[in-house]
Amino acid sequence: MTAGDPAGAPPPDVGSLRLVTLAERPDLADALSDHNGAPWPEFMFQDPVVNALWHHLEEEFAPWQRMLLEANDRIAAAANCAPLSWDGTSEGLPDGWDDQFTRSVALMRAGMPTDTLGALQIVVADRWRGAGLAGRMVRSMMAAGRAAGHRALIACVRPTDKHRYPLVPIERYARWTRPDGEPLDAWIRLHVRLGGRIDRPAPRSMTMRGTVADWERWTGLTFPGSGEYVVPFATRPVTIDLASDTGTYFDENVWIVHDLS
Repeated sequence: MTAGDPAGAPPPDVGSLRLVTLAERPDLADALSDHNGAPWPEFMFQDPVVNALWHHLEEEFAPWQRMLLEANDRIAAAANCAPLSWDGTSEGLPDGWDDQFTRSVALMRAGMPTDTLGALQIVVADRWRGAGLAGRMVRSMMAAGRAAGHRALIACVRPTDKHRYPLVPIERYARWTRPDGEPLDAWIRLHVRLGGRIDRPAPRSMTMRGTVADWERWTGLTFPGSGEYVVPFATRPVTIDLASDTGTYFDENVWIVHDLS
């Protein structure tokens, strides 16, 4: 996933930012949590995998959490990631973001070796939009993966503008290009420019379920009948079933692989 970059003019003091890990600055855990949550709509906080496992990023995985700090320790950008194992094949990639994070935690708990770094999220503060910090954080994760001897950085990318085309399957959207041949989506395009290759889609990367009332509260919309509804910032429609009083949403992502060998 990513949020916040790119747009606008870069601030003048981009070179003054300092890269630190959460292990080096555990006192910034609350500030990091606030920073990471700022851009997302309410329904994106309803993934049970995130809610059950996120605390491991602040604990065992703290050395992998990276922040760019301003002189006053204000967070300009942050990157979340965690190591896992991967056999190098398209088929061997996790089913999606939820599966990737679940695998990382399972391997950590079992004390098993890892050979791959999995990117989880990059968030750039609004005031730093357009300063190229998303790319800087990707390169930082790539450097961390190389330093650990990992074979690749894998990212289950949430395309920046997929929510503008919620009826288009992710399989098609991920391959859309501009006239110059580069990917149409800005976030996919940035990864490709940094050497990443588009692998396979993850149409059910994250899962959010709730009652109809939950979804009405999370979105501010009314769902008077069963069916599929386009919801702001959702990458695909939300399915509402009044008979079972459930709303189900699958966040659509795409796998991008950065070879670190």
